Amino acid sequence: MRLYLVQHGEARSEAEDPERSLTGRGKEETRRISDATKKVGLRPSTIYHSGKKRAEQTADIIAMALDLSTRLGQGLKPNDSIHPWVERISKEAKDLMIVGHLPFLEKLASFLVCGDEEAKLVLFRYSAILCLEKKESGGWAVDWFLKPEVV
Repeated sequence: MRLYLVQHGEARSEAEDPERSLTGRGKEETRRISDATKKVGLRPSTIYHSGKKRAEQTADIIAMALDLSTRLGQGLKPNDSIHPWVERISKEAKDLMIVGHLPFLEKLASFLVCGDEEAKLVLFRYSAILCLEKKESGGWAVDWFLKPEVV
């Protein structure tokens, strides 16, 4: 099983746009990442997003490229506890994608890989995708990390 963690694309400031929709750059970088993932055949069974506009827009761009749909995932806000999702992920057999925010994604990745949500193992970046793979032992490992500037 693979878990794809995506930090939303670059968003407007709250002063400029209270809903914090994606900037033009945020949309363009997410499209580039989406095109690259399509070429390599990435096919998560479900794409979850937090419900915040910037995450939903990012998820929609990726879903459109992969010809998939998105779903609202409860408990994916920036400061939500990761533990309900750790439990949920542990029961999944199919690949999943979560489009969300820091520090949630940072904590989730760190906890899955090393058991310490405060370890900050990954330097997330807007529109980037981290792929974690579940090992036979049940633990998790980083498989790859794709940033917009490399595609």
